[in-house]
Amino acid sequence: MQNLADRVRACAENDTECEGGLYLCFLYKKREFCYNFLMLDIYKLTKTYSGNPAPSVDDLTLSVGEGEIYGFIGPNGAGKSTTIKCITGIVGFESGSVTVCGTPLKDDPIAAKRLIGYVSDDHVLYEGLTGREFVNFVCDVFDVPSAVREERLERYLDLFSLRDAMGKQIKTYSHGMKQKLNIIGSLVHEPKIWILDEPMTGLDPKSSFELKRLMREHADKGNCVFFSSHVLDVVEKVCDRVGIIDGGRLLADCTLSELKTTGLNESLEELFLKLTDEAEHPSDEAHQAGESAE
Repeated sequence: MQNLADRVRACAENDTECEGGLYLCFLYKKREFCYNFLMLDIYKLTKTYSGNPAPSVDDLTLSVGEGEIYGFIGPNGAGKSTTIKCITGIVGFESGSVTVCGTPLKDDPIAAKRLIGYVSDDHVLYEGLTGREFVNFVCDVFDVPSAVREERLERYLDLFSLRDAMGKQIKTYSHGMKQKLNIIGSLVHEPKIWILDEPMTGLDPKSSFELKRLMREHADKGNCVFFSSHVLDVVEKVCDRVGIIDGGRLLADCTLSELKTTGLNESLEELFLKLTDEAEHPSDEAHQAGESAE
């Protein structure tokens, strides 16, 4: 099944118009093409950690368009968090490219990172700061004007019921409160690309509902959301597109309706289990074909 990035590249090479409305130009095979509405483009990304024989991310290609919520799912150790850390510039990678709204991450990492909001899976915060000091620090980094930051912060404090805690040091926060503050800090500068790695962890039902609503709202403003989660029913409900990764390789990249039109009428959970099981245990026919070829 051909993924979005490959379909767009094929359209560009054939001089045909792709779906979408926002044109993004960049060089591909030494020619300039217009790619419709691509905000995040990952091309042949490979990352291998020192001491590991196999890459954690292996020749990964995918794209996320304007207005999309992209669900990125896979088993533990599949390469989800490593992919996200490569996108955000936290770790380097030996080959491939990451392009953020037309800016190659390796060429101009600061400019690319300024377009990203990131919710990590480990809640790393400056715990000696108060909640308000932390948000102000983030706003200073991203040059958010004082009047604008206050207006945005007021809204998020009400949504996540965090107002009474903002004057307290973060080290006194519960796990869920730290996650809420992490979410606010990632969104307060209104990034073009909002990346969330297991963002529901520790959230109460009301906050989870508000987060899902914010994800849809953010995408509908012409931005995009890249969302990693193990909660497959949430992914199925909120995401426009889904990528399934296992062993560092992308097994599927398409809309949920595209997955189901392949003849598989199961839920996303059943599709996920089927694809990852096939990746780990190739069919007897494929094994026999390999032996015949030898």
